[in-house]
Amino acid sequence: MSFSHKILDWYHTHKRELPWRETRDPYKIWLSEIMLQQTRVVQGMPYYHRFLEAFPTVYDLAQAPEEKVLKLWQGLGYYSRARNLHATAKMVVEQFGGEFPRTYKDLKSLKGVGDYTASAIASFCFNVPEPVVDGNVYRVLARYFGVDLPINSPSGIKYFKELAREVMDAEQIRDYNQGIMEFGAIQCAPKKPYCLLCPLNEGCVALKENKVDNLPIKNNKTKVRVRHFNYLVYLDIHNNTLLEQRKGKGIWQNLYQFPLVESEKEMNPDEMEHYLKSESNLQLLDMATPYNPDPIIHKLSHQHLHTKFWIVKTSDILEEGTAWEEVSQFPVPVLIADFIRTLKI
Repeated sequence: MSFSHKILDWYHTHKRELPWRETRDPYKIWLSEIMLQQTRVVQGMPYYHRFLEAFPTVYDLAQAPEEKVLKLWQGLGYYSRARNLHATAKMVVEQFGGEFPRTYKDLKSLKGVGDYTASAIASFCFNVPEPVVDGNVYRVLARYFGVDLPINSPSGIKYFKELAREVMDAEQIRDYNQGIMEFGAIQCAPKKPYCLLCPLNEGCVALKENKVDNLPIKNNKTKVRVRHFNYLVYLDIHNNTLLEQRKGKGIWQNLYQFPLVESEKEMNPDEMEHYLKSESNLQLLDMATPYNPDPIIHKLSHQHLHTKFWIVKTSDILEEGTAWEEVSQFPVPVLIADFIRTLKI
């Protein structure tokens, strides 16, 4: 039995029942694929249902305010996915008449849709014989065929795409592509794969050469940057506070936050008091106090944010402030959302 037929047999026996597998609607499949990038199925599932409830069609998503999209996305992280999702919905409506393109090439022209997502939509929805290559597929192919090329190198990306095309089942491409990804997620897992009961174990090079834990190979990651964030949580006598929207191309673009002071090192109360006296025009009722004396360390892919929230009470009325009871309606990073939930006013 060939490699692809073993994958298909395994998949038909072990596949999970997932809502996006019960449809060929490209809108729903595209939505699930974007959400499941960098996100586990169990975490992404509630968001998938909430998005479909709020935006049943691509037209609904295209017409929605960006703030609503970002608010529903809150907690999933990698917010550029949400902004690209919104932009792509507009592209589908404006350039393709509300119908997702049916070819790999046209799908790849959509914002935020790369090789993997274009291949997934084309094969799942339209039976286009295009192989998918995601992290799970890299792992299965690298282990089974004993490939030691780094999966994040140009040569590795090209090689694995060609290998995936060679071994795929073009006649059953929808089930095969879903099958090999499922196989990598469950059977050939990153840690503690089930090699003893694996239908591919007889031909697996990594198992034969005792390299299962060493494959796939990935080049060293980018060095992690440490940043110190100080959020100023202003409160006036009416419990109004100040919010600002993040602009530019950095993290959390277009999300809201409390006024931010970024420092080179952790700030103590004396340093914060000196900063406020020199930089703030507001009359302070008392010295700013750190809500969390020890920084909260929020880990992103290439950054670790050491964060303090400072409660700053003022006798001035914040004319452009936001009532505290309305703060939770704004799309904010999960770090700030957690703080808002815990602060009792």
